[in-house]
Amino acid sequence: MKIAFVGKGGSGKTTLSSLFIRRLAAVRIPVLAVDADINQHLGTALGLGDEEATALPAMGARLSLIKDWLRGTNPRIGSAETMIKTTPPGTGSRLLRLSEDNPVFAACVRPVPLDEGEAGLMVTGPFTEADLGVACYHSKTGAVELCLNHLVDGRQEYVVVDMTAGSDSFASGMFTRFDMTFLVAEPTRKGIAVYRQYKEYARDFGVALRVVGNKVQGPEDLAFLREETGDDLLTAFGHSDWVRAMEKGRPPRFDVLEEPNREALRTLHEAADGSYERRDWRRYTRQMVHFHLRNAESWGNTRTGTDLAAQVDPGFVLDERAVSPQPA
Repeated sequence: MKIAFVGKGGSGKTTLSSLFIRRLAAVRIPVLAVDADINQHLGTALGLGDEEATALPAMGARLSLIKDWLRGTNPRIGSAETMIKTTPPGTGSRLLRLSEDNPVFAACVRPVPLDEGEAGLMVTGPFTEADLGVACYHSKTGAVELCLNHLVDGRQEYVVVDMTAGSDSFASGMFTRFDMTFLVAEPTRKGIAVYRQYKEYARDFGVALRVVGNKVQGPEDLAFLREETGDDLLTAFGHSDWVRAMEKGRPPRFDVLEEPNREALRTLHEAADGSYERRDWRRYTRQMVHFHLRNAESWGNTRTGTDLAAQVDPGFVLDERAVSPQPA
């Protein structure tokens, strides 16, 4: 199951995504956490020290390895250099499964021990001084999108992605790569503005979107969110001494999180799990191809000197039955 957390900067999406990851680990569900926000805070939210979080391997720095592995023996992709962030898999491509060892996960995933269980963690890597003036930060998330395009995941395994803030997630087709998107909204005009923008963008692509209220202080805040988001509002998180302690670098054990907030996490889990029945791998593949062709036409063909539309395998559908070629 692929789950995204989005929201405006400061809404608490990283905090809530880390709590959701802890919830999954606590009930012994395999979970891979991905920090796709250029402001890299998911590692520390999961309890890593600053030095440990800084030392995590950046996916962007390992993009060549990722491309080389995923290309496999796909005859439609002439070289790894012609792969862009939206390149879809086809016959001969290597696929990623959470239950299997592969060089991509070996290079990019690090285990994070939690009070109950553990999570794997991948990070895009921060925007560095070397990038200033020469790189668009959206390019940093390209490795994440490429991996999601080649990921085959089942019901009882989760990939939880902490996305870039605001509506920047729409800079690529990555926003369509999820079974469920949780939009974290504060009970403010700015929080609601991001919700409306996201809902408008997502409507045409069948993106499953639910609103999670955060920093809700009482019935008036909850009523405001309900009035503005209607049935999209799934649940809400209120004040949390546990979160305050976590933000100071001293998180208590997860099992002492306040019961109302634990109940909210259970609600998120149930909604995410329920989205499995609505999976449509053919639509998923079709949307993947749609955004690849758009990127190819707008910049990819010029950048690579190749007709990237030729990378599309018209007979290929990514689903749980898809098979990777055996490593040489």
